Amino acid sequence: MTSVAATHRPRAGLWVMVAAGGLITALSLGVRSTFGLLLEPIATGLGADLGSIALAVAVQNLLWGFSQPVAGALSDRFGAPVVLAGGGLLYSIALILMSTASGPGTILLTGGFLAGIAIGAASFAVVLSAVGRNTPPERRSMMLGVVSAVGSLGQFVLIPVARILLDSGSWQRASVILGLLLVPIIFATPLMRALRLAVADSPGGSSAAAGSAAGSSAGSSVGSSTRATAPAPTLAEDLRKARSTPSYLLLNAAFFTCGFHVTFIGVHLPGYIQTVNLSPTVASNALALIGLFNVVGSLLVGWLGQRFSYTNILATIYGLRAVGIVAFVLIPPSATATIVFGIGMGVLWLSTVPPTSAMVTDQFGPANSGALFGVVFLSHQLGSFLGAWLGGELFDLTGTYTIMWWTAAALGVFAMVMHLMISDGRDQGFGGRRRIAPAAVSALLLLAGFGAAINSIPEAAALEIAAPDPSGDGETSDGVQEPREELFTLYCALGPTVAHSR
Repeated sequence: MTSVAATHRPRAGLWVMVAAGGLITALSLGVRSTFGLLLEPIATGLGADLGSIALAVAVQNLLWGFSQPVAGALSDRFGAPVVLAGGGLLYSIALILMSTASGPGTILLTGGFLAGIAIGAASFAVVLSAVGRNTPPERRSMMLGVVSAVGSLGQFVLIPVARILLDSGSWQRASVILGLLLVPIIFATPLMRALRLAVADSPGGSSAAAGSAAGSSAGSSVGSSTRATAPAPTLAEDLRKARSTPSYLLLNAAFFTCGFHVTFIGVHLPGYIQTVNLSPTVASNALALIGLFNVVGSLLVGWLGQRFSYTNILATIYGLRAVGIVAFVLIPPSATATIVFGIGMGVLWLSTVPPTSAMVTDQFGPANSGALFGVVFLSHQLGSFLGAWLGGELFDLTGTYTIMWWTAAALGVFAMVMHLMISDGRDQGFGGRRRIAPAAVSALLLLAGFGAAINSIPEAAALEIAAPDPSGDGETSDGVQEPREELFTLYCALGPTVAHSR
């Protein structure tokens, strides 16, 4: 394989793949991010409790995670276009079928099981591994960042669209329209094949060999020939190697936190905003801004990843997330604070994904990167399951999201510590244990605040008082009894958090 084929021929195909991958990711994750807005309308429309509907979203995330290694392996074997097209079709069908639901069971089947499997096949994990395996290592970080940035525009655009649909009609109508918006995924998937065919030009069509040749900017022709003809490792070999690689195991543990964060905030921020008596539009705007500023974060991390250690970057992201969550909990609730929180979290949102994906490819090569990143992403989705389900269950039990916010903050510090223990192999001596002590102290402080929040729940229940009713009789103008709204304050070691329950 010549250097010309590796560096010049794929260039146009690379940008075609990035554009197509960005569109697929934008539609897939954009529609998925609207489930936080659909949660309460579905529960209200079906007469179900919030926890049962949140369970469907939690199952969706869990199935997404379990299907991801399979989707990644199929992508490695048969190519990304086939997997992405099948996922896009199933995703569209699941949303349309969900609109016919008459009870939580149908929501669980369609929005939970079917949508979860579909997202696993038509999501950024398959897209990023396809782009990563066909991009030279020196450009990999930036290209993955660009794909994530373009994909983030879907959340920015589709959340306001979903809000308009819900305000002007039923959640069933919104579900059908969102399902139809997924159809373009099917037509964009053939474009993902362009670069793969251009780069996989080595004997046997080995993507691993292509990746090695593309990443080689110097060296003898003999050396290049050796790399091009070297057999790619099998998936079983790479899985055995991954099982005994500490950095890979720590990466799995840390990525759990990312799933918990983005799903809890994406699904339950609208509900939290209502508990503090702010307009639902505030939550929609904040979620849309998360999508917009994720563009900034993804591009920034892509640029930084070409210059600094992935582990340093990821540790910083998780640490800043913890700080942002703590500040949001302690600052009195307001529209301004929520918008600022959305902007800050947007910069830190999916910016963890490109460096995590790149680390997997760097550690094991491109041959089985889809399946190996799929395993890491399974950990992400286990966190997503808890973020979605536990948020709804704890709110039903306590009437507040306080415990979840402090858990999210503590997990941010946990992930930061995990990354400080990882060496990505690009800077000698990194992963030093000398960095763990200050991080551990921070973790203990956050866990202490989390424990105080839990202990405050019984006291908070005793402090419930009835919100004043303008008429004084608890009835509306037509004589219908108004549901009573109750206010209570949670006092924890780090400050008060006001919450409402109905």
